[in-house]
Amino acid sequence: MKDKAIELAPVDKIVAGYSHDYDSNLIAILQESQDEYGYLPKSVLKEISRLTDVPLTRIFGVVTFYSQFTLIPRGKHSIKICNGTACHVRGVDEVKDRVKEYLNVTEGQTTADYQFTLETVACIGTCFLAPVMMVDDRYFGKLTTDTVADIVKEYSN
Repeated sequence: MKDKAIELAPVDKIVAGYSHDYDSNLIAILQESQDEYGYLPKSVLKEISRLTDVPLTRIFGVVTFYSQFTLIPRGKHSIKICNGTACHVRGVDEVKDRVKEYLNVTEGQTTADYQFTLETVACIGTCFLAPVMMVDDRYFGKLTTDTVADIVKEYSN
C-alpha cells in the first residue's frame, strides 16, 4: 500500500521533544508517531530516520520486532476477542464467527471503511466474564451471538 500524502510536521515536533538522544528514545518516538497517525507509514519512518540519523533499517527492525507497532492502517476502533480457555469453553468461537460475519473481515483485518480492526488475543484476564471481548478500552462479557452485533453497532458511525 502506497502512502497517501501525509503531513510530516507532527514528526518534526515529536522528534524535537527528545533533545538529540534519539537512539535511546527511538521506541518512544515511534510510539508517539503511531499515536499521531494510527500506524507507522513508510514516509513517517523515513522522516524519523532523516531527523534522527538512525538508519532506516534499524528503525524498521524495531518496528517489526515489537508487536505494538503496525505498518498498516488500523481501524478507528479495536475489537479484541479473548481466545483463552474459559472463553473457548464458553463458546467464544461462535461469538467470533458472528463478529467476523457482521464486519466482513477475518482475524487481523481492518474493515474497508477503517472503522474496526478485529484481533484475537490469548487472554484478556477477565475469565469470570467469559466469553469476553474488548472494544477499545471497554470490556464486554457473557457474550452471545445475539449480543455482539448490538455492541459493535454502538461504535459504528
